[in-house]
Amino acid sequence: MTSTLLTLEAVSKTFGPVVALEDVSFSIGRGEVVGLVGENGAGKSTLMKILGGVITPSSGRVLIEGREIHFANARHSMNEGIAFVHQELNSFPNLSVAANILIGREPRKGPFDLFVDEKKAEALVQPLLQKLRADFTPSTPVADLSIAQRQLVEIARALSFDARLVIMDEPTSSLTLSESNRLLEIVGELKAAGVSVIFITHRLNEIVEIADRVVVLRDGRLAGTLKKSEISPQAMIAHMIGRTLQTLYLPPAITSAQDGLTLICVRTENFPQEEITLSVRRGEILGLAGLIGAGRSELAKAIFGIEPLLAGEIRINGSPVQVTTPGEAIAAGVALIPEDRKQSALLLAESIAENIGLNNWQQFSRGGLVDAGELRGHAARQIQAFDVHAPGPDAHLSALSGGNQQKVILAKWLPRNPAVLICDEPTRGVDVGARHEIYLRLRKAADAGAAVLLISSDMEEVLGVSDRIAVMHEGRISGTLQRENFSEHNVLQLAVGRANQGDHAE
Repeated sequence: MTSTLLTLEAVSKTFGPVVALEDVSFSIGRGEVVGLVGENGAGKSTLMKILGGVITPSSGRVLIEGREIHFANARHSMNEGIAFVHQELNSFPNLSVAANILIGREPRKGPFDLFVDEKKAEALVQPLLQKLRADFTPSTPVADLSIAQRQLVEIARALSFDARLVIMDEPTSSLTLSESNRLLEIVGELKAAGVSVIFITHRLNEIVEIADRVVVLRDGRLAGTLKKSEISPQAMIAHMIGRTLQTLYLPPAITSAQDGLTLICVRTENFPQEEITLSVRRGEILGLAGLIGAGRSELAKAIFGIEPLLAGEIRINGSPVQVTTPGEAIAAGVALIPEDRKQSALLLAESIAENIGLNNWQQFSRGGLVDAGELRGHAARQIQAFDVHAPGPDAHLSALSGGNQQKVILAKWLPRNPAVLICDEPTRGVDVGARHEIYLRLRKAADAGAAVLLISSDMEEVLGVSDRIAVMHEGRISGTLQRENFSEHNVLQLAVGRANQGDHAE
């Protein structure tokens, strides 16, 4: 029988009057993969901070191999063999990949070990990158990497420790299907080597594939555990939200014959030699799939005026438009929910009201001054309409969960009734309940006549939400799929540049 590595006994954590965790108890054996699931705000992050030595429990005990541990700090946790792969990227963009992975543990050389031995550092890191099948080198500056590649650096850093327990918090949220599959293989290799894994993700099918057991948190309490034979998306969802959710997704719409967004021979800086011709009909959700680096996000930025359009024409509702700045895109009826909400869509230090008003200052201005009362009133109405869990319009964005931050972005854009809504990874790091609400909002926007372009690396999401799927490969549309031809196989064939029967290039 597998020996127990980690035990939590009646762990609770309060922050003043707020109870973040209450009497949570579970254990994890050596070489066991435990899926930890729960909606945002369920207590997962608080629990992981306790294991990481960032905060101390208010009551209860943490034991490693039967020894009670009081973590003094994060270094103490690492010394006990606990390594983290964080959802939020903690990289130093000005440093190389090797420097980021070995930060604080760099091999030294020279008098008194004053200098970093960069060649030795790169040699130590190279096997880790090969294991992850990374397409960059140890000497590559992190600033040159995509979000998905930076996620691989986070994973490599965790693997560089001789860890007995690896905690992975949304490790596949920025990865393509092939990259995610490789990560799941690595989890299997860690398990075979006797390393325990706590795997936190909102992609429930990944939990089904790799977990030996599932622990479910709800409102800071243990909502239940599931044995291997009991694990299914439906069972996890029922424990997480306290009710059965028949499906996350919605039936396809009856779309208009009119094109809402049309791209004709468009070329972008990312792949200047490739032309893109694509249409999204009014009332349609068109999924845009492809491997990381295929040019999907760059296309979205060009449509929104963030990056230049080298050639081609953009039409909205049949009329040509000139888009060279985001302001011109907004005026033309285009809205963008970007891939990185914290860097590109929100002012985290500001209030919900100020964020919701970002695109609508004129609406609340009187004589050049913002009417704060009117803005707060509007924000309060949107908080209620979009079911944002927050104390009120004056709450800061930094205090909200990822799902509620994403709802604020929707509340900022959707009241404008955009003609074109571009969503780049709209449910990244968002829990199952908030996902369902976001899908409802996207469908409602389409039903109101918007052309919705959904960019996603989540294969289940693309297949479940889209009315049609277009697939990009190295800067071009390699084909489109009608709903009757939807399958992971067909999407992946197009993503690697191979044609499928039943698809066509537009």
